[in-house]
Amino acid sequence: MTALHVFQRPDTSEPITSLTAFDDISAFLAQAGIVLERWDISGVDKDSTSERLLAQFHDPIEALKKREGYQSADVISLTPDHKDRLALREKFLQEHTHSEDEVRLFVHGSGTFFVPVADQVVKLECHAGDLLRVPANTAHWFDGGEYPDFVAIRIFTNPQGWVGHLTGGDTFY
Repeated sequence: MTALHVFQRPDTSEPITSLTAFDDISAFLAQAGIVLERWDISGVDKDSTSERLLAQFHDPIEALKKREGYQSADVISLTPDHKDRLALREKFLQEHTHSEDEVRLFVHGSGTFFVPVADQVVKLECHAGDLLRVPANTAHWFDGGEYPDFVAIRIFTNPQGWVGHLTGGDTFY
């Protein structure tokens, strides 16, 4: 289940707010310019090839690309036995920004995005069916866990894909 927790810095041991109703989470995030939508993922096979997943979501992805100016899409799949899982986790756990929106559609499993907003940090647990759009130049970090198990479609403005700019900000997970 999608969940949102807000932490007050510097004490990040307990959330000051928690939400589990999808519409409440979406409305809360909208205040920070972050878009959270629910997409239909019925019939998705987590073991499908990237090509098959992109074909399955072709029409809604193309509509989103046309509406928002995105140029390309790919699929990231991380499993508990992925040979680079620890290195990728370390990379994504560093606070960073992108010069474009970060757009992710989870089609299997889950992952957690963290977004600092003023002196608070928003922790968003995304699950299959969640499409998240974090605006360009918004500091954030991501945790798929020590043993990740998710498949997500990533949608980009830059056809070369994921380019992160490290901020050096403090993170937790």
